[in-house]
Amino acid sequence: MDTSESSTTPEADPDPDSEPDPDPDPEAGPGPQGRARRGWRRWAMDTRPLRRPAFRRLWSSTIVTAVGSQLTAVAVPKQIYDITGSSAWVGYASLAGLVPMVLFALWGGAVADTVDRRKLLLVTNSGIAVTSVLFWLQAVSGLDSVAVLMVLLAAQQAFFGLNAPARNASIARLVPARELAAANALGSTVMQTGLVAGPLLAGALIPVIGLPELYLLDAVALCATLWAVFRLPALPPLKTTLARRAGIREIVEGFRYISGHKVLLLSFLADIIAMVFGMPRALFPQLAAETYAPYGEGLALGLLFAAIPIGAVLGGLFSGTFSRARRHGWMVIGAVVAWGAAIAGFGLSGSLWLAVVFLACAGVADMVSMVFRGAILLSAATDEMRGRMQGVFTVVVAGGPRLADVLHGTAGAAFGPRAAVAGGGLLVVAVMLTLTAAAPALRRYRI
Repeated sequence: MDTSESSTTPEADPDPDSEPDPDPDPEAGPGPQGRARRGWRRWAMDTRPLRRPAFRRLWSSTIVTAVGSQLTAVAVPKQIYDITGSSAWVGYASLAGLVPMVLFALWGGAVADTVDRRKLLLVTNSGIAVTSVLFWLQAVSGLDSVAVLMVLLAAQQAFFGLNAPARNASIARLVPARELAAANALGSTVMQTGLVAGPLLAGALIPVIGLPELYLLDAVALCATLWAVFRLPALPPLKTTLARRAGIREIVEGFRYISGHKVLLLSFLADIIAMVFGMPRALFPQLAAETYAPYGEGLALGLLFAAIPIGAVLGGLFSGTFSRARRHGWMVIGAVVAWGAAIAGFGLSGSLWLAVVFLACAGVADMVSMVFRGAILLSAATDEMRGRMQGVFTVVVAGGPRLADVLHGTAGAAFGPRAAVAGGGLLVVAVMLTLTAAAPALRRYRI
């Protein structure tokens, strides 16, 4: 039977070099479903994966990079704008970072399936740290070269592209399958918190310590990340992949694997549907300047950009309400439909505060979708393919919103921003429900 149609999956792959499981199921009790958590703990984030030392180290390194990376993400466009006075150059720099990230994420996924993932994480985290030091050196020297900034940004994003597939693919070797959703919720919550806290921290620190020191702070923080990764157990490839190379053929093989496993293909399509048709961030400036101008353009713009990440963080903090669900396919379907409905509600909102509520609800739905799509990728794919699956996942996550910027910008100019947003949300709901009816593999998937 095709593995994509299977309703159950095995536990995480045994790893002889990993640390022993401290507790087969720390919160389980008598009976088939175990002892239910009581009181507020039923609603709070499921922290079982943190009882496993190896995962705890990987997760702790994510805390540092989630905030630190956003310091550089704010500092680079700020410095480019200071040098050029042009937002166009800021956009070109974003493209300069996107292209190498996409290419190296695909290749990095293949590499992650052929080498010790811990060693790959050490090399790539070191590379990211070195680029942060170089960012600091060019800033403190007063070089003021956009070309140098773009080259460094491209190098940093290339290292990130190599790093992300190895990091995400390692999770399934560190926690059992029953805890994959909880582990993804922990990681996603930290990343979303970084999207909120990092820019706020950068904005507060730039006037106090200056732009060069912001780069240096990121570099210093990455040293803590290196130490946490260094203490991970060895994560070598399984015996079946020892002789494998990491070339074009292996990358193509990864895409063939996706096309032959319906659940994996549908999980990618679900994210593409949600992000391409339903991510309206390109219209936030116009909505802030026109629809929500009476509230203050600056306030409106800040709230619109912050609402989705804040909703995602809240969803993560209360992920105990959903992270134990076993019907992962239905959770993805429901989350994407809820995202589309919330975006449609946002498009129809004339009140800024109601719009923020709808966007925050969309953020919660996005968190649920991220958690279960990530869990499906880790549980439905074999270990020898997980790196390549995570490479494609990285490309989809990064590329989808950028395609949405083009689509929504064009639709907003043609039909008006509110109509474009509402129409995109309704399109998400319609397309996702049609896909669910036409391809039952996703709704049948469970662990």
